[in-house]
Amino acid sequence: MLISLHKNATTTPAIRRAIQTSTDSTAELARQYGLALDTVRKWRRRDSVEDLSHTPHRLQKTLNDGQEALVVYLRTEFRLSLDDLLAVIHEFIEPAMSRSALDRMLRRHGVSRRPSPASEPTTPPKRFKAYEPGYVHIDVKYLPQMQDEDQRRYAFVAIDRATRWVYVRLMKDKSARSAQTFLQALEKAAPFHIRTILTDNGKEFTDRLFASRKRDASGHHVFDQLCTALGIEHRLTQVRHPQTNGMVERFNGRIAEILRTHHFESRDDLETTLKRYVWLYNHHLPQKALKHQAPIQAMKQWAQSHPQLFRRNVRNLPGHDSYQRQQHRQIALSFGHRVDSLVGHGLPALLRNGQGGWISPPPATADRRIARQSLRIQQARRAAEPR
Repeated sequence: MLISLHKNATTTPAIRRAIQTSTDSTAELARQYGLALDTVRKWRRRDSVEDLSHTPHRLQKTLNDGQEALVVYLRTEFRLSLDDLLAVIHEFIEPAMSRSALDRMLRRHGVSRRPSPASEPTTPPKRFKAYEPGYVHIDVKYLPQMQDEDQRRYAFVAIDRATRWVYVRLMKDKSARSAQTFLQALEKAAPFHIRTILTDNGKEFTDRLFASRKRDASGHHVFDQLCTALGIEHRLTQVRHPQTNGMVERFNGRIAEILRTHHFESRDDLETTLKRYVWLYNHHLPQKALKHQAPIQAMKQWAQSHPQLFRRNVRNLPGHDSYQRQQHRQIALSFGHRVDSLVGHGLPALLRNGQGGWISPPPATADRRIARQSLRIQQARRAAEPR
């Protein structure tokens, strides 16, 4: 038989049974078994010989039932944390309430965890309406002032809705003239026809007023005049609704992340890094919205299926830009030849990343190509020399 006795018990079940069946007096039994009088009386009153539970029949609580109901209401309705709820109790209900007692009380009522907020029916976020290439979002991003600058600069950012192609240009201010200059550069750099532009209501983009003085755009703003001259429709976002232009705002968030995670030595270092990231984004970063393709790849597919939307071919690398022409000119002058004679040979465009490295092509491949080209030029010069 398994017997469970209290660790401080002074009697055994046999002694308890003997006390219950004995006819001797309480004093005689206490002397016989070496027990206290209260112990003998307790076992004489009981019918069993097992130890009863020592748990108190009435919990020692700091708050009464009404106060506990009020605390549970505050917890469930206002979702107060344990410390905040304790502060409220100390101020208005019971100053002697301890944090551990409050925690035990909440556990006893099943509200030890803060209730989650009631799920309200919310409308799912709307997706951007699908457009063909030529619908461009434009916004301005503030840039930090570098140590070699006397004022901060601004990044004008444009992104095409269909292809996610991005164009960024840094300007010294965000005036209307800067916005006009940026639009001219964007129209020249984009391989597609720009049909629609969406901007916010900044003074650099529009003369529309709101708040105390409401007025629609007059069309006389220099940015609107340039849009009209280029045959571009200029749309404005709703007032205090920046999510309408959320696509370019999201790319501005990417720029902000770069600014937080990089240390820039100078303004040129900042500009080089941003331009390098834009090039990487357009050519190598796949986008989920584009079925895991880079913007340039998506633009090529659009050019094949809708060639009427484009005004020139889409290429992965730039054409005869100033940097490439400068490289051709330096090589040609070193061997006494004209630039035009070397352009057709396909000299590689060597793109430095600003830190002594190379982006594309790899340095070994570029060096071999230049060496082979130089050897051909030297052989041609020897063959042309009179003997």
